[in-house]
Amino acid sequence: MTHDSKGDAPHALVVDDDALILMEATSILEDAGFQVLEAIQVVPALRILDQHHNAVQLLFTDVHMPGSADGFDLARQTNERWPHIAVVVASGRAAPEPGDLPEGATFIGKPFSAEIVRHHVRETLPDERHPKQLRM
Repeated sequence: MTHDSKGDAPHALVVDDDALILMEATSILEDAGFQVLEAIQVVPALRILDQHHNAVQLLFTDVHMPGSADGFDLARQTNERWPHIAVVVASGRAAPEPGDLPEGATFIGKPFSAEIVRHHVRETLPDERHPKQLRM
C-alpha cells in the first residue's frame, strides 16, 4: 500500500446541510486526494471529530446550518480542541466578522469552484500535509 492509497489518504470532514453543496465539496476534496467524512450539522460533526480527529487534517464547513451552533462555532471549537486540523469556512450569506474565524482559518464565498477550494486548502494546510494531488 502506498502512502497515497485511499486508506492512507488524509481525511477531510465536510459539513453542510445542503445536499448538493455537500456532494460538490466532497467530490472536489476527493479529487484533491482526501478521504472525506460528511456531516450535515455541528453536533454530528463534533462526534465525528471526537472519533476521527487523529486522521482528519481538514475541516470544510458551511456557516448556516440547523441547530444552535453554526459553522463559525464549529471552526472555533475545532481549532481549540484539535489545533492540527486546518479549517476552511464557506458561505454565500455570511461574511466573517472579527473573531468569527480562528487564527489560520480561511473563508470562501459561495458559490465556489474546484480551483478556489484547492487554492484555499493549499494555503490553509501545511505543505507536508498536502495530498499528492495537491502538490501537482
